[in-house]
Amino acid sequence: MDAETFDEQKYVDFFPQLQQAYKNAFNRINERFDSTLVHGIDQQVLDESEPFYDDTEGFYLELPDDPYDRLTSVVVDEEKFEAVLEEYVAEIERELERTFDA
Repeated sequence: MDAETFDEQKYVDFFPQLQQAYKNAFNRINERFDSTLVHGIDQQVLDESEPFYDDTEGFYLELPDDPYDRLTSVVVDEEKFEAVLEEYVAEIERELERTFDA
């Protein structure tokens, strides 16, 4: 895997693998944290995230601006939100690494 190939093909040839990686990460996180919060993060924050691959750093997600402010369906303090979001993003990045053997 290289950055240019991933960027050019992620929504064409790699889309099924991306969907599966996100689904696997969601299932793992949903088992560990409040499902209402996980669903809110998934639908209101991560739906606007963008996966990237860097030849040196590997996979990473670019999140939308002000992710906490995007969450309107769940009442949660910002500290807990940030902790769950951080775990969720890390799980997606790990799953992308596994899926694409990067």
